[in-house]
Amino acid sequence: MRRVAILGSTGSIGRQSLDVIAAHPERFSVCGLAAGTKTELLAEQIRAFAPAVVSCATQAGVSDLAERVAPRAPGSPAIRLEHGERGLIAVAAESGADIVLAATDGLVACRAVFAAAERGIDIALANKEIAVAAGEPLFAAAREAGARIMPVDSEHCAVFQCLLGEKTSDVKTVVLTASGGPFVDFTLHELESVTAAQALVHPTWTMGAKNTLDSATLMNKGLEVIEACRLFELAPSQIDVVVHRQSIAHAFVVFADGNVKAQIASPDMRMPIGFALAYPERLDRAVALEATRRALGLQSQQSTLTFEPVDHARFPSLKLAYRAALAGGTYPAVLSAANEEAGRAFLQGKIRFVEIGEIVAAALDAHNARPARLPEIEEADRWARSFTRDVVTGSRRS
Repeated sequence: MRRVAILGSTGSIGRQSLDVIAAHPERFSVCGLAAGTKTELLAEQIRAFAPAVVSCATQAGVSDLAERVAPRAPGSPAIRLEHGERGLIAVAAESGADIVLAATDGLVACRAVFAAAERGIDIALANKEIAVAAGEPLFAAAREAGARIMPVDSEHCAVFQCLLGEKTSDVKTVVLTASGGPFVDFTLHELESVTAAQALVHPTWTMGAKNTLDSATLMNKGLEVIEACRLFELAPSQIDVVVHRQSIAHAFVVFADGNVKAQIASPDMRMPIGFALAYPERLDRAVALEATRRALGLQSQQSTLTFEPVDHARFPSLKLAYRAALAGGTYPAVLSAANEEAGRAFLQGKIRFVEIGEIVAAALDAHNARPARLPEIEEADRWARSFTRDVVTGSRRS
């Protein structure tokens, strides 16, 4: 029985993680849950999974939860309710977890993830921003404490599986695949007028708003390039990206002798989540197995896999990520934070879709790099958000 704590339990990845756990009660139990402001849903999760430690964003949220999940019978175990950063740390590092699934956005749970890693608790990392902005010190802390960091992104989970039994020194190129998002066939002129509603309709994956928008700009793939550098100790030049509309082949690894390994599976985030939580074992999931068989055309229909180069003129965010990866230091933190703020501004109707990349580029241009230490990373994150909000304010359309 593996005890799991989830940071971001009411988000898309958090909910799918609980689906996996609920389907395997003999394998997992939930010892901690942390969420933001969705206290009604969080209360439902508490009643279903009975965690010992729970956190939400605010003290008001704690009061609301206390009323919703008051013990129903004498002798019922009390739940430790916390809020804010202290609550996130309590869930991650003080709930008795064997593994912490980090599924929040941005750096809100950064110190909680560090606290868990420094205590030798394994991390299932679904948060691109923490890996990108703070990956260098986080992975160093995990190595020192003997904590294992398991990737939850489908692409990095794919690379991880391709590298099992292999030597990193034999790797020549890692190829990450991108669906291309909803605008893969749009012209530059058409991208000028796309709406938030259009950007949030992903052709193959079911994800939260931020990851779905990042897929539309291809910034998600840029963040994944940096994340792959952290996870597998690779140089940016060793990582390539291709558009693969079917979202079935998640990554390739090209070895020095010319052989290639690929990982192929149905586009269902519960598969990499389950792999990360259960590793080194695999879960028996008949539904996922049948979905993959259908995707490969092993039943009735025919399946075709296609691969295309990225059009950097239409999707400049990917090159910005390579730029930040090569610059190092606090540049990746600025890239991640500026992208998050610019994306939020687009979803709120304050800027156009094509301005997201322009604003991120401006933030990189204006930044003075600092060493990649946690205090400097957090300061760079705050600076980039403030810079981006100022630019957005000056970019509003009448």
